Amino acid sequence: MFDKIKKYSIPINRALLFIFAIALVIYIFPRQGKFRYEYTRGKPWRHTTLIAPFDFPIYKTPAELKTDRDNALINFRPYFTLNQEVLEATKQKFAQIYKEEKPLLIAKYPFLQISRNGSQQTLYTKVAKEAELILTNIYNRGIITLPDEHESLASTSVIMVVKDNFAEPFEYGDFLSYQTAYTQLVSSLLKYIDGQSNTDIRQIDNFINDLKLNRFLDPNVIYESERSEQERQNIIRNISLTSGIVLAGQRIIDTGEIISEETGKILDSLKIEYETSLGKRASHYFILLGQGTIVTLFFVIIFFFMYFFRKDVYNNLRSVMFTLIMVASMLLLARVAHLGSFFPIYIIPFAILPIIVRLFFDSRLAFFLHVATILMAAFFAHNSFEFVIMQIPVGLTAMFSLFRMVRRSQLFRAALFVMLTYSLFYTGLALWQEGDLSAIDHTRYYQFIINGLMLMLIYPLIFIFEKLFGFLSDVTLVELADTNHPVLRRLAEKAPGTFQHSIQVGNLAQEAVYKIGGNPLLVRAGAMYHDIGKLGSPMYFTENQAGTLNPHDKLPYDESAQIVIHHIENGVKMAHKEKLPRQIVDFIVTHQGTMKTKYFYNSYMNQNPQEVADVSLFTYPGPTPFTKETAVLMMADSVEAASRSLKNYTDDEIDRLVENIINDQISENQFINAPITFKEISEVKEVFKSKLKNIYHARIEYPELKRSKKEKSINPKN
Repeated sequence: MFDKIKKYSIPINRALLFIFAIALVIYIFPRQGKFRYEYTRGKPWRHTTLIAPFDFPIYKTPAELKTDRDNALINFRPYFTLNQEVLEATKQKFAQIYKEEKPLLIAKYPFLQISRNGSQQTLYTKVAKEAELILTNIYNRGIITLPDEHESLASTSVIMVVKDNFAEPFEYGDFLSYQTAYTQLVSSLLKYIDGQSNTDIRQIDNFINDLKLNRFLDPNVIYESERSEQERQNIIRNISLTSGIVLAGQRIIDTGEIISEETGKILDSLKIEYETSLGKRASHYFILLGQGTIVTLFFVIIFFFMYFFRKDVYNNLRSVMFTLIMVASMLLLARVAHLGSFFPIYIIPFAILPIIVRLFFDSRLAFFLHVATILMAAFFAHNSFEFVIMQIPVGLTAMFSLFRMVRRSQLFRAALFVMLTYSLFYTGLALWQEGDLSAIDHTRYYQFIINGLMLMLIYPLIFIFEKLFGFLSDVTLVELADTNHPVLRRLAEKAPGTFQHSIQVGNLAQEAVYKIGGNPLLVRAGAMYHDIGKLGSPMYFTENQAGTLNPHDKLPYDESAQIVIHHIENGVKMAHKEKLPRQIVDFIVTHQGTMKTKYFYNSYMNQNPQEVADVSLFTYPGPTPFTKETAVLMMADSVEAASRSLKNYTDDEIDRLVENIINDQISENQFINAPITFKEISEVKEVFKSKLKNIYHARIEYPELKRSKKEKSINPKN
């Protein structure tokens, strides 16, 4: 019963995930109809004669609306408020500070104590009254400051100033700016003091500077941003969005007729009106049914592609969830772009999907998901044909330029190629459609640049997805294969023979995987860690033994076999402790498969010919390799280890060694679960033979230098 439930749980779980993804995508699709015609300005109308199915307005183009808005805003008058309390506050502030600074000012400028024409008032007192009078005149005229958006306002421009809740028009030049108010205050006070005293003008100027009159100038004509914006919006709202109307039954365009700018505007208007009002004229449920049918068909195709061509992805629930999240996320971003013009659809980096899927899986799945996603996202684009024509080549370019991401510079190169591909395809389409360079929308190129820059998000996304879904990217594989990794450093110090063996196995396996089309970075990283279990007892393995000392000489053969076999279990425990990825652990548990420790098994049988041996004591626990990379590593591990025992490194001996070892593994059914063919195994053999011959090739013996008798007599000691 349990097996039956387990059997059906896999397809049920996958089906539920796909149903959820379908429901989510249908939910984010806009509840509106889809205009059935595709058209391009300057090209012939390729459909049947189009008759207006209903009355609809002719909407103005964005350029026309901008012109109308600019013309309407010419007469816009910003609003300001006159704050009459500023004057009294400033006069009080001046009187207080002037009184506090009186002792210092009189001590420094004695002329302030002079009184003329029999007056009882000193010049100090007169200056105070005159300053207050000048400030009153300045504030009565008004000090104004402009916001940044109105800095270029002309002096003759009209503004609205609110006094006592009543708005009146004034020219901007009627008011003083901060600079002109300060100049007027200083010059008026200087002129007054000069007329009241015979003091040197420089003394008067120094006195005015010490007064720091700028402290007493604050704007009292304040910009009202909220009310000004409200008035601006009122003007914009009053602009008509339409420039005419088309009546039902009116002919719009005939078959073969060139689509002019005016006709294109009418078609755009019909498309807008058709898509926004179809729900009012047709059943909402039929629109939902149509969208549901299309979306379901796309996801069913993705489901069957995984089921028939990527069984490994289909069987991994996390992988299925990841691919569906990637597709749904791209469509969600397309929906956001569809909602408003502030986020154009060409800014969305759709190339992220094929790049990341390619890095974690393969090119076929990446391209298939990219095409399916783009075809669904096209329903959110204004021009679906143009959108699809540009996005599919961009996805391919991104995949080609970032085939294996092992360096950060490759990501910048991919972003550059994506921007270039977008630009070239858009330029070609624009020239084909418009036939004029001046008609190209240059803002699109800025969108393509932003799109390329947003591809930089791939780097942190790779790290996040690795942690969430347990994937392994090429970047991580390069880091793992670095011999400075702490685990590999311990291996090099405590088991140097095993460390060198691992490096050689990695070299052999990497070259073989290159040949048969696997992941060379993965097999190299796996090779570096496949024997880390030997760190538990390195001296029990021949590659780490020095001289003739061999601890197995004092042990029974079955016990020795168990010690050697135990390095698999030790390796798995160490890998989990060091938090190595699951894919690396796969190499540890499969590199010996279910083979026997033949040396100890054969020795035991020769020593005890009459006994029936327990084969399990001499057999590795497995499992056997189940990927192309783990299968190649098993071959490379056995071949490299056996090659060290050869007495003569002739070509025939190496060929015989490789053939015997791999054929023996085949006969032991070690590769029945691995997706590797006999043809690929033959290619792997040839790579191993070639590499081993290069490693162990005979070297030329250098002849000794024969010297003449004369040279010997010069250097007799040599």
